[in-house]
Amino acid sequence: MEIRRKCATERRGRPSCPSSMDGKHYKTRVKMASVAHCTDRILQSDIGYIDMAYDLSGMLVIGISSRALFDLEHENAIFDNEGVEAYTAYQREHENDPLLPGTAFPLVKALLKLNHLIPGRRLVEVVVISRNTPDTGLRAFNAIEAHKLDISRAAFTGGEPIVHYLEAFKIDLFLSRDKDDVQDAIDGGVAAAQLYTAPSNYIAPENQIRIAFDGDAVLFSPESERIYAEKGLEAFVRHEQRHRNKAMKEGPLAKLLFALSEIQKQFTPATCPVRIAIVTARNSPAHKRVIHTLRTWNVTVDEAFFLGGLPKADVLHAFGAHMFFDDQEGHVQLASAVVPSGRVPYEGGALSGRTARKPAVKSLPAPADGNASLETAKN
Repeated sequence: MEIRRKCATERRGRPSCPSSMDGKHYKTRVKMASVAHCTDRILQSDIGYIDMAYDLSGMLVIGISSRALFDLEHENAIFDNEGVEAYTAYQREHENDPLLPGTAFPLVKALLKLNHLIPGRRLVEVVVISRNTPDTGLRAFNAIEAHKLDISRAAFTGGEPIVHYLEAFKIDLFLSRDKDDVQDAIDGGVAAAQLYTAPSNYIAPENQIRIAFDGDAVLFSPESERIYAEKGLEAFVRHEQRHRNKAMKEGPLAKLLFALSEIQKQFTPATCPVRIAIVTARNSPAHKRVIHTLRTWNVTVDEAFFLGGLPKADVLHAFGAHMFFDDQEGHVQLASAVVPSGRVPYEGGALSGRTARKPAVKSLPAPADGNASLETAKN
């Protein structure tokens, strides 16, 4: 590829590295690193190259698709119905038009504010990772600048799978509207969630980031969920009683919980800007294993709700979550009516032997699963 060849030459002779972006759209403060550009340097329009030794270790790194960050549903419909040429033409024609916030926008904006709380310490990095081309992706960066978001890095893969680049960018959590991209991320060992449309009347909390998690198959492994699916409720209860003091294995979003916990440790309890809740269908006596697992992990959550079949949406609305993560399509669909929500798929796409969601231990029925209407996305 010509651009990559010239970047390699630049490391030896240091001539200018090519850019496909028109100069008037390249802002000095927006330093875009794409998979098509040099990976160890970054261009600033007035002063040339600056040696980069940027280290993402010690940060919470969020990867996000442009469609999860901004409301691009109309554009996505053009792509689906009229094809890539019509989509590209539309994006070029409207590349300076404002974009409204998408499902993850309140969470991303709140997370980026954490970088202003400890002088000299950056806690969060957000990277746009999209199957757009660099050409059509320019609109996303224009919107990032318009919304004054501190996002300067991106990967535009031109339709190629994005999963290969998640590890390269050290992504801790990938958020997208596209179920296939999310499934690929989960299967590749990266925490990910497929976001649903956020409620139009949602108002994000101002002074604190609030994130809520389901337990089984999200924070914890799907082992117990699988026992219920294959052997039924009584076997599940016996298993949890027998293993109540044994920590569960990590689930797909456990490392995200650990990263958030590390951020919390930078602050006193009275000043902590991050609040974490577990909202689970478990109740007594199955709650004991949750508590013992968190103790073993040396993680403390701020709130926990063992609902035993009660609707999650009411609790999530009262909690005021910036984001709720659950493995169940029906739960996410109901929750997304009150707070931004994302579904965490199973590794491989399905839970072996799965039937319905397990009811509460005391045989209270859980809400029936539904089918979310999610379009195939052009991220």
